[in-house]
Amino acid sequence: MPSYSKIAEGFYASGQIAPEDLAEIAGLGVRTIVNNRPDGEGGPEQPTSEEMGAAAVAAGLAYHYLPMTPQSLSPELLERFRAVVEGSPGPVLAHCKSGARSTALWALSETCHNAADIDATLEKARAGGYDLGGMRPMIEQYIAWHEVQRGA
Repeated sequence: MPSYSKIAEGFYASGQIAPEDLAEIAGLGVRTIVNNRPDGEGGPEQPTSEEMGAAAVAAGLAYHYLPMTPQSLSPELLERFRAVVEGSPGPVLAHCKSGARSTALWALSETCHNAADIDATLEKARAGGYDLGGMRPMIEQYIAWHEVQRGA
C-alpha cells in the first residue's frame, strides 16, 4: 500500500492506490476515497475508476471519481471536490498519480471556499510532503474569481 500524508484534520492525500489496498485503508479509519486520477492516465496497469469504486464499496468506503488534469481544473470541479470532501464521512483520502493534484484541489477549496489563509494552507501542504508554493498565483486568481461570483 502506498503511503499517504495527513494534510489537514480529516484529509489525507496519496499517490495511486490499488483496489487491494482499500480494505487496509478502511481498517486505518478512512471512510471516503476521492479518485482524482483520470482513467487510463497510467496506462493499462492503472486500475479503472469502476474497479476502484467496486473495491471501495466492498471495503465499506464511500467512493467519488473526480478526475482532474491541469487542463480540466475549473471552478465547477473545485466546487464538486469541496462538496464531496465536506459532505462525506471522514476522514477522506484523495489520490491521483502522486497526491499533488489532490492536495492542490484541497488547497484551492480551503482558500476559496473556506477563506483559509494562503500561507497557512501552503504550509500544511508542505508539511504533508507537497510543495505547492508555485501555485500561489493560481490560488490568488481563484480567490478573486470566487469573490466576484459571490458578490464580495
